[in-house]
Amino acid sequence: MGTIAAPFAVHAREFERVLGPDPRLVQVIATDAHEGPVYAADEDALYFTTVPRRSEHLDVALPLVAVRRLALDGTRFPLEPHRLTTLRAPANAANGMTMDGEGRLVICEQGSFLEPAAITRLDRRTGVVETIVDEAGGLPLNSPNDVVVTRDGAIWFTDPSYGHLQGFRPEPAVPDRVYRFDRAAQRVDVVAEGFDKPNGLVLSPAEDMLYVSDNGVPQHVVAFDVSGGRVSNRRVFAAGTPGHPDGLAVDSGGRLYASAAGGIHVFSADGEPIGAIELPGAVSFTFGGRARDILFVTADTAIWALRLGVSGA
Repeated sequence: MGTIAAPFAVHAREFERVLGPDPRLVQVIATDAHEGPVYAADEDALYFTTVPRRSEHLDVALPLVAVRRLALDGTRFPLEPHRLTTLRAPANAANGMTMDGEGRLVICEQGSFLEPAAITRLDRRTGVVETIVDEAGGLPLNSPNDVVVTRDGAIWFTDPSYGHLQGFRPEPAVPDRVYRFDRAAQRVDVVAEGFDKPNGLVLSPAEDMLYVSDNGVPQHVVAFDVSGGRVSNRRVFAAGTPGHPDGLAVDSGGRLYASAAGGIHVFSADGEPIGAIELPGAVSFTFGGRARDILFVTADTAIWALRLGVSGA
C-alpha cells in the first residue's frame, strides 16, 4: 500500500486546521485516472476519465478515453482492481465531469476530427448519453475542459483550444472562453473571455464568486463576482500558482484548492497561500466520502485519498 505520512508544506496555521490531527495521503488504487473525478454519495463510488491514448488504427488523431467507475468501501484503502468498471468507452475524449441535480454525470467531451466537442449528460443507470451543448453562437466549441452545475441547474464550463494544439481538433472557430448554459432558457452565453487557456473552474460555496485557472501565459487563477448568471470585477486571485494551474475545488470554509506543479496548492478565502499537498502528477480532485471530508485525487497513474479536517463545499 502506498502511504505518504507527511507530504505537506504548511505556510500558515490555518492549513494545520485544514489537515486535521493525523493527515495521511494514501493510494486508493493504481489506475490511469486522469480527470473529472466525481463522487456519487448514493453509490459510495467515484467516477473519472482515463488518460487519453492515441488510436493506432485510424488515419486521424483520436484520443481514446473511457469513463470509469470505482466502487469504494468507505475509508478502506487500498482497493482491489475488480472494483473498477467501465461505464462508457470510447467517450469522445471526455475530460472534466460533474453531477447535476438529478444525479447524472455532466461531461466535457473534447471531441475529435470525427465527432464534435460537446457538453453531454450521461445517465449512470442506463448509460444513455444526451448532448446538452455543442455550439456557441452557431459555431462549434473548441474542446471543453471543466464544468460545474449550479443550484439553479445552469451549466458553466471552460472551452480552451487544447484539442487543436494537441492535433485532434480543427482550428478554433471561437476564442478560448468560459460559457454558461441557461437550462431554463436553453441558451448558451459567453461568461468571460480574454484567457489564454481557461482550464479548471469552480464557484464559491455561496456561488457568488467564480474561480478560473488560466493555464496559458500568464499562469494564474482569476476570480469574478457572480450575480444573476453574470460575472464582474475580474481580478487575479492567485498570482503565485507555481506552474500549470489545472483542477480547482473549494471547501466549506471558502478555501481554494488548485492543482499545479508539484501537487495541490491551498489558498485562504482571501487568496493567501496557506499550504500545499505535495503530490507530483496530481491533475484533478474532488471531495467525497460520507462526510465529504476525503479529497480524492487523480494523478494519471493512481487515485489517492487524503482525509482532511474540513469538508467540501
